Amino acid sequence: MAEMQGLIERLERAVSRLELLSAESHRPPGDCGEMNGVNGGVAPSVEAFDKLMNSMVAEFLKKSRILAGDVEAHAEMVHSAFQAQRAFLLMASQYQQPQENDVATLLKPISEKIQEIQTFRERNRGSAMFNHLSAVSESIPALGWIAVSPKPGPYVKEMNDAATFYTNRVLKDYKHSDLRHVDWVKSYLNIWSELQAYIKEHHTAGLTWNKTGPVASTTSALSALSPGSGLPPPPPPPPPGPPPFFEKEGRKEESSPSRSALFAQLNQGEAITKGLRHVTDDQKTYKNPSLRAQGQTLSPTKSHTPGPKSPQSHCPQKHAPVFELEGKKWRVEYQEDRKDLVISETELKQVAYIFKCNKSTLQMKGKINSITIDNCTKFGLVFDNVVGIVDVINSKDIQMQVSGPFNHALFFFLFQVMGRVPTISINKTEGCHIYLSEDALDCEIVSAKSSEMNILIPQDGDYREFPVPEQFKTAWDGSKLVTEPAEIMG
Repeated sequence: MAEMQGLIERLERAVSRLELLSAESHRPPGDCGEMNGVNGGVAPSVEAFDKLMNSMVAEFLKKSRILAGDVEAHAEMVHSAFQAQRAFLLMASQYQQPQENDVATLLKPISEKIQEIQTFRERNRGSAMFNHLSAVSESIPALGWIAVSPKPGPYVKEMNDAATFYTNRVLKDYKHSDLRHVDWVKSYLNIWSELQAYIKEHHTAGLTWNKTGPVASTTSALSALSPGSGLPPPPPPPPPGPPPFFEKEGRKEESSPSRSALFAQLNQGEAITKGLRHVTDDQKTYKNPSLRAQGQTLSPTKSHTPGPKSPQSHCPQKHAPVFELEGKKWRVEYQEDRKDLVISETELKQVAYIFKCNKSTLQMKGKINSITIDNCTKFGLVFDNVVGIVDVINSKDIQMQVSGPFNHALFFFLFQVMGRVPTISINKTEGCHIYLSEDALDCEIVSAKSSEMNILIPQDGDYREFPVPEQFKTAWDGSKLVTEPAEIMG
């Protein structure tokens, strides 16, 4: 009798659940009920993100459309990426956090948007708006904050700093000539500032998931992950009904033959080891050095079928070397083992962009506006005069060797300034020698995330080498932080 009463109670609970789900499924399309205490179907965190998109992201999109061209196309991709993130936040507000492998699958749409934005920059290196594209491309990984725990806010700030490196270039180029670009920079950086404030308010310790909803999965969250979706997904299926009334209780005790066999083996006790095969000395890796060299033991009783081969890594794509004047930009790209590169005719309005040159040297005569060296290794540069700035970015695996004045046989990264240059910027570079002329001693060297930098100053017909500090110490003096180079203790 007690068992019958228990079954009746289970049936009543199941019927109540079905009635509730049926009532929710028959609501009007615009009525999403109450979720997390908020009428309208969206959590406060989603509403706040909508405000960010309708203000900061919309303003950035507006400023980008004014500049048009590559900047506008790039901004549309950014808008699409934020829509994908909004869809993910909506899903997180409706579902409980899933397993890690499901999270990676659910993050795929955002990852693809980020990859699309970065690929666009790489395909448009010759664009006049390359610094604009780089600012976006270097900082858009900030949308990955949803996978950062416990403090995603500082991660967004770090990505914002990466954008600042390129937005400063945009400001330098346009602050006195075209204020539209200045407005564009402000609108873009405001996005990340507001995103940090949003994270601090709603996701301080990491992405906040729904605590009471169903567990998210690749199938149950598809409707929520479609960008622009504002309605919650359909309710989950009802729970399974109770077992039939007249089914024998004894059948619950039944188990499959395989499970019975497993327990029978476990119940053998010590006798279970009788089925193990004896391993002879010639099959033991610690007694047979030849097996260690092969990396695996060979079993005489089993023949291992080779598994599917992993795809072979493709060789790096070979690019045709470029050495040409494109408009007002000198392009020197993909040069290998060239010691005779010379640009003899330059103009004040021209700039030079040097990309992925290896074991090569370039001599530039005359006066030029600016020079950018990106991703070069073992590269030598000699120039007369630069009125703007010389930038060195992402150079690494560079060895230093000083062998006097300009030499076409240089195999290391070298600056030799014959005339004047106001500023040299070194970023993410490992190893750099800079030879300054008498006229260039007032040059400012700005470095960040770089090492093995040396400045050579002419003295008594020779050069004296001075290292650029790489290590600093910071202390609080009572009113502010004071930073100074740290002395190396020998």
